[in-house]
Amino acid sequence: MSRPRHSAHEYIDGVLAGDRALLARSITLVESESPHDAPLARQVIEGCLPHSGRSIRVGITGIPGVGKSTFIESLGKHLIDARGARVAVLSVDPSSQISGGSILGDKTRMERLGSDERAFIRPSPARGHLGGVGRHTREAILLCEAAGFGVILVETVGVGQSETAVRGMTDFFLLLLLAGAGDELQGIKRGILEMVDLLAINKADGDNIAKAERARREYANALHLFPPADDGWTPPTVTCSGLTGNGVKEIWEAVLEHHRAMQTSGHFQKRREGQAVDWLRDLITQTLESEFQSRPGIEARLKETEQSVRQGALNPVSAAAQLFS
Repeated sequence: MSRPRHSAHEYIDGVLAGDRALLARSITLVESESPHDAPLARQVIEGCLPHSGRSIRVGITGIPGVGKSTFIESLGKHLIDARGARVAVLSVDPSSQISGGSILGDKTRMERLGSDERAFIRPSPARGHLGGVGRHTREAILLCEAAGFGVILVETVGVGQSETAVRGMTDFFLLLLLAGAGDELQGIKRGILEMVDLLAINKADGDNIAKAERARREYANALHLFPPADDGWTPPTVTCSGLTGNGVKEIWEAVLEHHRAMQTSGHFQKRREGQAVDWLRDLITQTLESEFQSRPGIEARLKETEQSVRQGALNPVSAAAQLFS
């Protein structure tokens, strides 16, 4: 059974009124891979754009099992209950490379937060998009901002080679780590550490408190080896527990301190300008790919070319040039 289609004005008016159901449908529309939905999706985005941009965007990443969902729920509840904020969580689920399907289970993992009217949780499939974020995460951020959510938390798939794309669409980049998971400084890409705005050792509770503090000191020493950031910010290294809530308040205070410092120095505006340019380049890449795939006969020609490459009759460089020509 297909979902009801609305007019662009109905989508826009619903988003601006803070209607969570219409916000969810608007994001579904924007995420649609059907060319039929593209013109309507563009109208909705353009109608909501003037009402966006007034949130604090926080990217949260970490290896699978680090406790991102538990931490985000604890942070979200603190923001809502203690600070009166409206919080949107955009969580990206890893898509199967075989079936293309994803679990989309964050609403069940964040049950308490998801039941709060002041929160909006949207799981989206990564669908193989690099950077640990979805293809249309930027658009989802803007729609949530237009709906009046003052804090946008973007949870990524997990730390990997291309996990840094979230840095290009958020104002604050938070890396969650674990203590006692082997050599503390192994397996974390240097590029990620160079871009973090705060590094937190999660699950610092019970018998793990001392180990978490040792890991915190090790990472703090490691961060001191990096050259100073262009914006002058020195990333704090802290311990926290998403389970008990310890350290969550202090982490948010660091986010606010960073926000004030970046606004005063002008780096906040520069970062937002960079995000707009990154979005432009990403849209150009997506459009070129879409135009290529939609060419008449290209699907059959691509299969023939791939077979020639497999058999060694054609090298990939020549094959790509032929397809584009």
